[in-house]
Amino acid sequence: MSNAGLVLGLIAVGVVDGGLIAVLVALLLQRRSRRAPRPRPAAASLGPIDYRSMAGLDGEAGVSDGVPVAAYDRVVRIAGWAWILSTGILVSTSGLWADRQGAIIAILGLAGLFVLVAHDLLPGSALGRAKYIVEGVVSIVFVTLVVMLTGGAPSPFFFAFALIVVGAALVVPPPAAVAMAVLAAASYFVAIVVDLPSGGLDMAAIAIVGVNLLALILLAYVAMVVAREQRRTRRAAVRLSTIDALTGLANRAYLIAAVQREIERGTRYGRGFCLLMADLDNLKEVNDSFGHSAGDRVLAGVADVIRAGVRRIDTAARLGGDEFVVLLPETDPAGAYVAAEKIRQGVEAMPTMERHEHVPVSVSIGLVAWPDDGTTLEQLVDAVDEAMYAAKQRGKNRIGGPYARAGAMTPVIVPAPRAAGPIRTAMHERMGELG
Repeated sequence: MSNAGLVLGLIAVGVVDGGLIAVLVALLLQRRSRRAPRPRPAAASLGPIDYRSMAGLDGEAGVSDGVPVAAYDRVVRIAGWAWILSTGILVSTSGLWADRQGAIIAILGLAGLFVLVAHDLLPGSALGRAKYIVEGVVSIVFVTLVVMLTGGAPSPFFFAFALIVVGAALVVPPPAAVAMAVLAAASYFVAIVVDLPSGGLDMAAIAIVGVNLLALILLAYVAMVVAREQRRTRRAAVRLSTIDALTGLANRAYLIAAVQREIERGTRYGRGFCLLMADLDNLKEVNDSFGHSAGDRVLAGVADVIRAGVRRIDTAARLGGDEFVVLLPETDPAGAYVAAEKIRQGVEAMPTMERHEHVPVSVSIGLVAWPDDGTTLEQLVDAVDEAMYAAKQRGKNRIGGPYARAGAMTPVIVPAPRAAGPIRTAMHERMGELG
């Protein structure tokens, strides 16, 4: 191939790959714009905390779909540098492409610079999930140029296309993986056509092209199936570890992660939040009179009332037994009281029937605010627990705590603490001011 032909080939590769990249990006953007949010069968509150917080990772440790950025960067860095160095050594020592060796080494140098920038200089969260697509497309461009310069159809470096497609299929949705496979196949055709011999391809070269494309398609399919099963298994595992099976609300572990994260966010941005604890007043009587199955139905009904009474950004959880907790981010005590009263009235009005007999159900609710009633997770839990028990001691079916409104419910004075502490002293002083 002459220098002019090589230049024209490089231009053709850039134009075709650029067009395919534009089509891929347009399809992804169109798919995202048409995607409607799926309703969650459990509490609407399960959005604020993702899988990272349950795994104890920091805010930069994961990306969409639960794929850890650190692991992804490590794999891509190792695979990228291994391919670049091995290709450079083979090209330099074999002498098979001596007339094009300089161009190949230059392309490998640019590929190495891209890996360095993408995985060492830019932050791990840069571009978010689009990082997979961008890196895959850029990698395909580099591989296309190397394949074109090393013989086209019989090039030994075709395997890099399969490596890119398989890697992408493991971390991106199936439509994006299919698009990456199509882009790789089209780029391979471009590399062949640019360096096509004058007499065309012989049967051996055609067979090589057919086998390569078949391998690419099959590997992409296998990777997509494996990735789909991994995602399904991961979602099921996360759901089992974060959702209460009986009520569909978040469980204790999820709630702890949510409250801790909200404390960190409130400390950083100066935004307060409130915590509610609701406890059924007569679950034992229901279990004794109608059986534990009836008690389970009551718990599920209370969970439905709580779920209907919270916002999407709130976190509703079953703490255990007949205790429920609601985290209300960026909510002042007045707003939290409204939410608590809505839940209390909703539970009281539940149409609970067992053996053709109406079963009265009610809850006592404690209400506390951060940071006034505690600055740590332990202090908040202790404070809201005391407020809830105070409501029970005042007659049940009411809201307890220093923020209970005199116009709707008699303010409840938190009883003497079981363990002395500054948080309870502050609550007593505030109640003294109210009284």
